[in-house]
Amino acid sequence: MATGLDSQAQDILRTNDRGGYTVPTAGLYPYQWNWDSAFAALGFAQFDMDRAWVELETLFAGQWDDGMVPHILHHVVNPGYFPGPEVWGCNGPSPSSGISQPPVAGTIVRKIYDLDPVVGEARARRLFPKLRRWHDWFLKWRSHEGAICITHPWESGRDNTPDWDGAMARIDPKDVGEYDRRDTSHVDNAMRPTRYDYDRYIWLVQRGRRLGWDQAQMAEDNPFFVADPTMTFTLLRSHRDILALGEALSEDVAGMADDIAQLEAGAESLWNNDLQSYDVRDTVNGAWANCISNASFLNWYAGIPSDGQAKHLDRIMDLAKYPLPSHDPASPKFEPKRYWRGPTWSMMNMMIGEGLIAFGLPQGERLRDATMRLIRDHGFSEYFDPTDGSPAGGQSFTWTAAIWLAWASPNARRA
Repeated sequence: MATGLDSQAQDILRTNDRGGYTVPTAGLYPYQWNWDSAFAALGFAQFDMDRAWVELETLFAGQWDDGMVPHILHHVVNPGYFPGPEVWGCNGPSPSSGISQPPVAGTIVRKIYDLDPVVGEARARRLFPKLRRWHDWFLKWRSHEGAICITHPWESGRDNTPDWDGAMARIDPKDVGEYDRRDTSHVDNAMRPTRYDYDRYIWLVQRGRRLGWDQAQMAEDNPFFVADPTMTFTLLRSHRDILALGEALSEDVAGMADDIAQLEAGAESLWNNDLQSYDVRDTVNGAWANCISNASFLNWYAGIPSDGQAKHLDRIMDLAKYPLPSHDPASPKFEPKRYWRGPTWSMMNMMIGEGLIAFGLPQGERLRDATMRLIRDHGFSEYFDPTDGSPAGGQSFTWTAAIWLAWASPNARRA
């Protein structure tokens, strides 16, 4: 029987539904975002299976010829958002950005298929080759020593994490020109990336456009090409999932086991021995970010246990009333309300928690309980202050509602 929060979460998904795709929240994010959309599909699957598949099908309808699935699909013109499609200047099948986002969709396709294989078989079969092409694109254009890299902070989904500070400092955005940010008209400036960050974000967009979003050129002499735990761990997990899905559907899975071995080696290349944690590795100069983020704990989600990482997990969970913060609270760079420099995010908690539970670790259920209490007590915010749970960012947020329905709610259907 649905609880009041279940009904609220369903209403948020319906309200943010734009007919075939779901916006993260009205106003602040008026388009279809890649990983937001995948989580939305998982939420819809709890009460409307057809709508869940439509969400994913709409996302993959925007796939480029080279296999890339953009991080934003601009289905409608919205002058209230910057940068829009006219700034990106891309030539995909529909107006879009020129970068991708963490590839969680493969895992979610498998989850939704497993909830109802009879209903999902034909639709999963159509998505399978598209998922493989997207994964192959990451392996071809974003791999460094097996780890997956990003060419823009937005590509990671963790826009302003301290992980990028070293690489961002290399960029001189003096010629970026004037532009009008729209995000701070919707959300308190103290909760968003700074002007320093945004100048560099736009400089990287302008660079990509000048290069025609040619992947080979974008990787050459790029001041921002960093190996990222988020990308590496989510691709590794997703590749495992679409391999299992392909086997269940009797699809061609040749070479996928080799890809997984390559990604496992790449994951280990992100182990910072001095920090005793998975960390961001700068491919330009070989430097470590020396940051422990919530992405550092996605190793279990990817199927990789780590006693050393578990020690950090216990320490950080004890420091935060509502774990898991996006940056180590013991760090001088920790900011509890500024986007990815400290706040807690429900979808990261779900991925980390699922990984921990799969390994039989009690911290997983502890994290699920913390996420349940956070949403129950503080609503469906984009993210939350880990010190007191206060809501931050956009409100009535799609992925927080989806995580409640699929994982945090006592009524969640878990395949």
